[in-house]
Amino acid sequence: MAVKSVIPNLKNAKNINKMVALFNKENLLKTLLVENRRNISEIDKVVKYPEYMDVKRIWIDDIPAQLLSYKRGLTELHKKNFILPESEDWIVLQLHGGGYINAFKKQYHNMAGFYAEAGRGLQVLSIDYRVAPENPYPAALEDAVKAYKWMLDAAYEPKHIVVAGDSAGGGLSMSLVAYLRDHGMPLPAGIVAMSPWTDVTASGASYDEHYDDDPVFGGTRDSLIYDNPYVGDNDPLNPYISPLFGSFEGFPPMLVQVGEREMLFSDSERVVKKAKEQGVEVKLTVYNEMFHVFQIAGHMMEESKAAWNEISHFLVALEHRNK
Repeated sequence: MAVKSVIPNLKNAKNINKMVALFNKENLLKTLLVENRRNISEIDKVVKYPEYMDVKRIWIDDIPAQLLSYKRGLTELHKKNFILPESEDWIVLQLHGGGYINAFKKQYHNMAGFYAEAGRGLQVLSIDYRVAPENPYPAALEDAVKAYKWMLDAAYEPKHIVVAGDSAGGGLSMSLVAYLRDHGMPLPAGIVAMSPWTDVTASGASYDEHYDDDPVFGGTRDSLIYDNPYVGDNDPLNPYISPLFGSFEGFPPMLVQVGEREMLFSDSERVVKKAKEQGVEVKLTVYNEMFHVFQIAGHMMEESKAAWNEISHFLVALEHRNK
């Protein structure tokens, strides 16, 4: 895998950025995601998935979760929409974003569907892990570990498991794999990290360089990336909180995607540099003009479609490698 590639400018970038900037002009992001029903989970929300997908609501100990899978018998529907899935025994552990303070929200139902499609019908386990300030570190990590152990107990092979997350979920994905490695547990086949938050100390150069042009977090120090209760009384340099400051030795292949205009850009760039130096097979893709977790737009814009296509290639490559 290449170390770094840059996607060329695509037609929707400027318009989408303007829309996001307008959305945040009055700090609406904080109002909607932080103050308004912040810790109210929507994992039970009824979602109309395509006919060829099946969703089950499950519990992993006390963790609410959702298991999304393809209906294996609907062959014609599979063929109509995607190549007939070969990945019945593959699964993605989806760790949602939200800065460790927002519960599972409805957009992550859509993200689960995108992962299933990108993986040609693999299963997706989405968990509603505990969040701060009610549950600071190590609550989110403990829940991620429980979910991973549940998959092992359910006879999923580690070489058929992919851990994926966006923003805080991307950082949590790396923290989870570091924990598994450090505790002698089998590692997953790979990691997908979208705009991962890997440095809760906000020490990267991009926090200043993109302060004025990041349409999501820019222009204010009053945001969850500067004042986050997840750390609690713990050391923010703890690699299970800020994986940037830990070791990546022994990690499986990673795909890291980030927007060019993000304040968190350095979190991806520095992690990839360090991981590569430590022998990890890793790819960083920088999407020009893009904002934080633009992939959530799905098929609505060309840039996010390109990102999901890249994720599909990554997942299929892992599947072929680990057959």
